[in-house]
Amino acid sequence: MLPQLFPEGINRFPPAILALADGTIFRGVSIGASGHTVAEVVFNTAMTGYQEILTDPSYSGQIVTLTYPHIGNTGVNAEDVEANRVYAAGLVVRDCPARVSNFRSTQSLPDYLAAQGIVAISGIDTRKLTRILREKGAQGGCIFVGTDAERAVELARGFAGMAGQDLAKVVSVTSSSEWTEGTWQLGEGFSKPDQSKFHVVAYDFGIKTNILRLLADRGCRLTLVPAQTSAEDVLKLNPDGVFLSNGPGDPEPCDYAITATRTFLDKKLPVFGICLGHQIMGLAVGGKTLKMKTGHHGANHPVQDLQSKRVFITSQNHGFAVDAASLPANARVTHVSLFDGTLQGFELTDRPAFCFQGHPEASPGPHDILELFDKFIALMSGQK
Repeated sequence: MLPQLFPEGINRFPPAILALADGTIFRGVSIGASGHTVAEVVFNTAMTGYQEILTDPSYSGQIVTLTYPHIGNTGVNAEDVEANRVYAAGLVVRDCPARVSNFRSTQSLPDYLAAQGIVAISGIDTRKLTRILREKGAQGGCIFVGTDAERAVELARGFAGMAGQDLAKVVSVTSSSEWTEGTWQLGEGFSKPDQSKFHVVAYDFGIKTNILRLLADRGCRLTLVPAQTSAEDVLKLNPDGVFLSNGPGDPEPCDYAITATRTFLDKKLPVFGICLGHQIMGLAVGGKTLKMKTGHHGANHPVQDLQSKRVFITSQNHGFAVDAASLPANARVTHVSLFDGTLQGFELTDRPAFCFQGHPEASPGPHDILELFDKFIALMSGQK
């Protein structure tokens, strides 16, 4: 507990506990909803973008620890969201400032979390927590509003783990829809770009809205479809390309998506996959995936393009990876992580298809590798 973070007095905040499955206890205060939450505890090293992180459906089933110490300074607003609600299972921060200062803010972070029903804790040593997760790996945890540490540990140890969990179909939309909105500009809001060049069917495995906006900016008419939509139904829409989105959970149980992707590849339809979509493409071509020790979560991850040797700083959020050694001969590795050498991207030499593990739409994060969206446009142009 770090009482110096609350000069106005800690009594206005209910006590809360973060318990890990290994028995470690952290005591702090609640800055969100009452009750408790149980999920996998991971850490994210991004310095900005807490609202985009919280609303990223890829964090479904995970309690997010933000390593940057001051979270909540700029409040929240209705525009900086990546989905229609918060998907992270919980939030852990060192200090949530009492004062919000930003001209776009409409609500404080604690009020937003409470309204969204998200359990969160502040006032703990997140450096110590991050060291534990780095050494032992991501593990089950429980944020418990109250003082019953024994019960919190019991709940944390009851977490079943992320392996084997098919969460893509859980967070996906339930019906198809059209997307017409472009990216946001200060003083102008969200744009309405011309979308007459290409028709792209985007699978929603937990898609982030800024991905759709960047495709719309590039002249794509977008049809968003549920995760379990069959390849046959997509082909009836006569798309120029198919996009496989990011999303949460283990890719291996997503047999419906793997089967559909194989069909698109066989039809030589342009395909672009991001994050979970990258992993699904890897499985579709016969590769294997593996659970990572801590995963990659942050907005400062260096990735190298193996052909140009250029290094990109990228946004990342994944707990599984494709085993590069398991890929077939027609899969050319294009990008690798400079943190640990894991696979970050590959393309097929005999099909107009490629994928990337990170989040090139950079919401939050750097814009270094936005060129991948242009690559997808070029593939569709080549097929016309």
